[in-house]
Amino acid sequence: MRVGTGLRDVAERAGVSMRTVSNVVRGTGRFSEATRERVLRAVEELGYRPNTAARRLRTGRSGVLLLAVPELTMPYWAELAEHLLREASARDRTLLVEVTGGRPQAELEIALGRTDPLVDGIILSPLALDDRAAVRAPSPTPLVLLGERVHDLPFAHVTVDNTGAAREATARLLARGRRRIAVIGRQTAAHAATSATRLAGYRAALEQAGLDYDERFAPPVAGYHRDDGAAAAHALLGLPEPPDAVFCFADTLAEGALHAARAHGVRVPEDLAVIGFDDIEAARFTAPALTTVAPDKRELARLAITAVLEGVEGARPVRPAVLRAGHRLVVRDSG
Repeated sequence: MRVGTGLRDVAERAGVSMRTVSNVVRGTGRFSEATRERVLRAVEELGYRPNTAARRLRTGRSGVLLLAVPELTMPYWAELAEHLLREASARDRTLLVEVTGGRPQAELEIALGRTDPLVDGIILSPLALDDRAAVRAPSPTPLVLLGERVHDLPFAHVTVDNTGAAREATARLLARGRRRIAVIGRQTAAHAATSATRLAGYRAALEQAGLDYDERFAPPVAGYHRDDGAAAAHALLGLPEPPDAVFCFADTLAEGALHAARAHGVRVPEDLAVIGFDDIEAARFTAPALTTVAPDKRELARLAITAVLEGVEGARPVRPAVLRAGHRLVVRDSG
């Protein structure tokens, strides 16, 4: 980063006015998407950072946001956090990252705004948040929810169409002639939103194809790690009539399933087609390369940061709306 980099340097690099740079990084005013991209590229190239102390004296805000996620050892969360960090940085904000472990009390404390007083706004991805407790004493700090779970809370919720994406993935397997399609990722916990939404899409695709849902082809899993996927796949491949395809609710589960298939001498995709969800970096390097649903992580980050900054800047309160980013099916070699 060049010492002393400021708005003028960014404006010169992007070929726009200083006011336009200010509007882009603050998310205010009007400008084209091409201008936004040019300014954000200049911000990143120059390593521009605002003077946080001066801003706090001038505006009463610190420019610090908090991202709270269940864990960072899962590649999806690590990759999404990277996009959020980049988006926050491009908007002149510092993003702190906290891991909740999916603990209800930790999530509730954050939802109630009981965080560092320097934090201007919060982006929270909860697993077990008690909605009734959270709504009784709403956070004084602008709050945006992130993730699959649908909450009955007066906050913006940023997500993707998980049910639609799961239906598309299953339809892909059906179109390739697979009829014994299993899923890995079903959970029975009270707040297992990823499981519930993606299982609904899978079942809808089966129903449309005239196939019955068979719970033997949906073994429960404790988590979404590689060993969970491997254990479920071992169970499925040990059935008298094993599946000819499996849709995994996370790429890490699919990695485990591929490992189990090799151990059983099952060829992928000839004997068993495999589709994942998340399009993490490792999906391109599995053997064979993994077909997977790719949520638009960059768009998720943009929507979340924009929504929370609307509340921080006071332009409008954080609206209790569902904001959906796009997704696409990335076809590789596994299914």
